[in-house]
Amino acid sequence: MMERTSPPEAVVSPARTGRLWIGALGVLALALGALQSVVEPALPLLQRELGVSPAEGALVGNALLVTGAVIAPVAGKLGDRHGGKRVLVRLMAVVSVGGLLAGLAPNLPMLLLGQILQGAMVGALPLSFILVRTHLAAGASQAAIGLVVALFTGGGIVGTVLAGPIAEALSWQWMFTLPTLAVIAATSAVALLMPHDPPVRSAPGIDWPGAVLLSGTLLAFMLGLVTLTGDGGLPPLAVGALAVGVAALATGWVAVERRAASPMVDLRMLAKPAMWHACVLTLVITTGYGMVTLLLPQLFGVSADGYGFGAGTTEIGLLLLPGVLAGAVSDSVGGIAARRFGPRAVVVAGAVVTAATMIALAALHSAEWQLALAKALTAFAAGVGTTALLAGTATAVEAKDVGIATGLLVVTRVIGAALGAQGAGAILVAGADPTTGRPAESAFVTGFAVAGLVAALSLLVVRATRKGARA
Repeated sequence: MMERTSPPEAVVSPARTGRLWIGALGVLALALGALQSVVEPALPLLQRELGVSPAEGALVGNALLVTGAVIAPVAGKLGDRHGGKRVLVRLMAVVSVGGLLAGLAPNLPMLLLGQILQGAMVGALPLSFILVRTHLAAGASQAAIGLVVALFTGGGIVGTVLAGPIAEALSWQWMFTLPTLAVIAATSAVALLMPHDPPVRSAPGIDWPGAVLLSGTLLAFMLGLVTLTGDGGLPPLAVGALAVGVAALATGWVAVERRAASPMVDLRMLAKPAMWHACVLTLVITTGYGMVTLLLPQLFGVSADGYGFGAGTTEIGLLLLPGVLAGAVSDSVGGIAARRFGPRAVVVAGAVVTAATMIALAALHSAEWQLALAKALTAFAAGVGTTALLAGTATAVEAKDVGIATGLLVVTRVIGAALGAQGAGAILVAGADPTTGRPAESAFVTGFAVAGLVAALSLLVVRATRKGARA
């Protein structure tokens, strides 16, 4: 008598299962991109609703970046030690709590706490790449990684466009709540569908002291800028104490990183000329662009009875959209341009475009299209330049150091963007009308001029590092 064969439903197609969890991972990337991008077009609205200054408003976006700077270098190590899937799910639980806190926030401190927790999303992409490489063949993993990156970028576009309609139809809290609900649903699907990956027993330790000191240094610096430019400022003694505190935290972080067996950021890599040249240039480029990302939404949102445009959140999102698209395209163009012309040539071209654009904008900012074009040009230039540096550095160092080098550059990008946005907010607050609290037009002119000078500074850095390399 023949044995009965197993029913068809007992055989699960690996290809079908793979498609399902890859799809869930892609939806998660889409939701995270949307959650990350809702703040920029809504900054003027958030400042009005919460009654805060532009410098305090800059903290909303920067709080997420600070957590991201800490999580980015340790996400892979956490995945190796505890399993990538487990860490991804737990990080998304932190992100979900942060999103829900932001959605319930009645004031700035609670919103900042929510943003700090949401910064854990930065670890999602490297963990996704590790999981894809673990469970798929080489060809399929490349396609899956491309899909995840594309959907994350697409989520940024969705968030920029829909932030305004959601805030106007419901409230600004729903800008955070709706993407967070999508994150929760996608994370649940990933947890159910994705196969488990075993932890690596020999995974290196995690430099928690370095992570705490780096986040403390960045937060102290940004809070210091807000305090210095607030009403009445600070007495000289308090300013000195604040500067000493920030310097002490930064010094402590450097000391910890130099002695740690497995540092969060391996500063020893900076001894290599190609590495520190790339870090300095990345810091300068992202600082200038960080200023642009704060200044333009603020100017769009200034009341139209003076020099501004009185744009609402929906209109600001649409005006910023060309810049979002340009930034998305720049990531793919940067690597190609670096291979053909060299990273330095790409950086020089981007610096010239950014400096010229900002100087022109300081003189001509009377039409919305001028600001939208400036956003697109500077986003493309910054994206091409930083990606070219990333690609160039990855080929300049030894294969065993690629992960360390690229991680250091990613942290540098985050720090530069945060410092630039906070600096721009400080300029606007310093140039505000004492009676209305609204930044004077001259404050925006100063901000654009400073952003242009910062971009031009990268030309001097390129020249100086070229001479150093020849010597």
